[in-house]
Amino acid sequence: MTIPGSARRWGGVCVLALALAACGGGGSSEGSVSAEAAMSAASALGDPTTDKLAQVIERGTLVLSTDTAYPPQSMAVEGATRSPDTKCTDVQLTAPEVTGYDAETGKAVAERLGLEPCFVVPDWAEIVSGTWGDRWDVSWGSGNINADRMTRLWMTQPYRAEPSRFFVREYQDPAELSGKKVGACAGCTHEAYLKKTLTLPGISFDDPVVDPQVATFDVEGPGMQAVADGKIDAFLSAEQVGLEAIASGLPLRALDPPAFTGMLTGFVDKSSGLDSKAFVERINAVMAELHADGTMKSLSEQFFGTDYATAAGEFDLSRIGQTVE
Repeated sequence: MTIPGSARRWGGVCVLALALAACGGGGSSEGSVSAEAAMSAASALGDPTTDKLAQVIERGTLVLSTDTAYPPQSMAVEGATRSPDTKCTDVQLTAPEVTGYDAETGKAVAERLGLEPCFVVPDWAEIVSGTWGDRWDVSWGSGNINADRMTRLWMTQPYRAEPSRFFVREYQDPAELSGKKVGACAGCTHEAYLKKTLTLPGISFDDPVVDPQVATFDVEGPGMQAVADGKIDAFLSAEQVGLEAIASGLPLRALDPPAFTGMLTGFVDKSSGLDSKAFVERINAVMAELHADGTMKSLSEQFFGTDYATAAGEFDLSRIGQTVE
């Protein structure tokens, strides 16, 4: 059934009314939206032709980028059935078709916004380069906050704080990798770290590896395999990527200490033709709620077996010096 635009917009009003306990439900007056609150929230929505938050509320969907082959962060659900009566377009995946920590994060945010999550599968390079052309709204894709990305993307409250480590066959200490051939995914924070161009706003880190020979890979899997095959000496990645490679049978191990602990964030495109200020603020507010009620910690423990969420929820986003316009 097609829901008229006015009805969808009223649903957005229910989401945004600050005093809301249960949108439009019966029962006590404390669980319903007053006329004044509804009018105020309607005004706050803005024009969906110029405002990003108003656009997604009007549309009824939150479009998220994903990678269907990046477990346990995101992966396709084998044999899943597409959601019936979905608002997602034919080229978008629906909620039952994708899972993983990143995917479930997007679903949780969409639920708090009163929206249906829909997924598209762009290349990582497309995500971090910005200029999305409004093909998706926000990306939780295991991307770190870094200064370079801040020139093209808005950063939101971190959802995961995860160490990045060198994975090796033979070495005992990161400093032993100086001058060695070390891999990283192309365009990732780890490539910038190896090339000494990385700035992590609000985060300090040591850099003991001198003059590595940097080898880049489109995705991490082939890089991990290259270490196992003896073609390169080490691969730098987020901790869970390496642990997943080890679990798959590759004869690798992680070096201590970590290279750095990054704050993984949701990205929003700066080049959108729409005003993103209210959208980013609302995403940050929802993420704060998800941290406060334990949702993010629970998801982290479910998919990773450890808590990468608490430190991310405690991170003060103002430390990065971002002003969303």
